[in-house]
Amino acid sequence: MALTGKQKRYLRSQAHHVDPTFQIGKSGINENMIVQIKDILEKRELIKIHILQNNLEDKATLAETIANETQSELVQLIGSMIVLYKESKENKTIELP
Repeated sequence: MALTGKQKRYLRSQAHHVDPTFQIGKSGINENMIVQIKDILEKRELIKIHILQNNLEDKATLAETIANETQSELVQLIGSMIVLYKESKENKTIELP
């Protein structure tokens, strides 16, 4: 499901008040982290992930990889912060415009 510009703008405004849930350091991402991100996305639908300065990977590539692996939508990548959204099957709390 591709998000429209209006939906992304709404999700960005909602994400402003969300604290980062995960941090990605120099070891990068692994399968265990992907499973944890999937679980949190099911519970919260909208999460932030902070990329630490000691991570040398390309941030855009990292964000796309996480979004693809978790079957979520990349809402925003700004600086070292990734915002992801995935509609929950059981705990739907966010109504998109």
